Amino acid sequence: MSVTFDFTDKQVWVTGAGQGIGLATALMFHQAGARVVGLDKTFHAATDYPFLTQSVDVADAAQVKSVAQALLARFPRLDVLVNAAGVLRIGQTDELSVDDWQTCMNVNAGGAFNLFQQTLPVFRRQRAGAIVTVASNAAHAPRLGMSAYGASKAALRSLCLTVGLEMAPFGVRCNLVSPGSTDTEMQRSLWHNEQAEQQTIKGFPDQYKLGIPLQKIAQPAEIAGTVLFLASDAASHVVLQDIVADGGATLGA
Repeated sequence: MSVTFDFTDKQVWVTGAGQGIGLATALMFHQAGARVVGLDKTFHAATDYPFLTQSVDVADAAQVKSVAQALLARFPRLDVLVNAAGVLRIGQTDELSVDDWQTCMNVNAGGAFNLFQQTLPVFRRQRAGAIVTVASNAAHAPRLGMSAYGASKAALRSLCLTVGLEMAPFGVRCNLVSPGSTDTEMQRSLWHNEQAEQQTIKGFPDQYKLGIPLQKIAQPAEIAGTVLFLASDAASHVVLQDIVADGGATLGA
């Protein structure tokens, strides 16, 4: 990244920090001087995480409450919350299992709700802070086989905009980043041959996906950079916004 952000001594929580966009975001905040707590259900033993890690299932409200209260007892201030935890379940709507539907809803939307329950009172007392949530361009355009994922991300988007409206009078800025295809394990789970990446860039007309005008798949660090911008003083008057960082795949939708 050519832009340098300074989060020296800022306390930052990032969910989904075990891998993918969440990991890239946590690393970038750490490099910018923040005291980062990475939250995730699983952290890989082979990965060297330079920030504090805390295992938690964000879909479990009781777990989130216990972990959040312990962290806040240790670090009473919270400057930035990033909701980046997410799961993908695919399938035609009438073939999708109820468990897959509920998992998408409980993790993608419910996880952020559970974090909000524990942290909004802190932000409100401080009368300062930034919240950035990673949604998806699937919240902006329908995708075949992604009814559960798209609906959960649309619910997440609506939730976060409502939270932004609630918290703005207290000086707390709540915004979203909605990535498109990004080079993560989640994205690669959809690729089943050597041509899959290029085909994703070109598009799938039979699925009403027009491809990516920028002609590339995003790297996690590119999404993380957008998250840091929204959390930074450079975005001090930006609130209730959803930046769709998808290389133009949804044509600005």
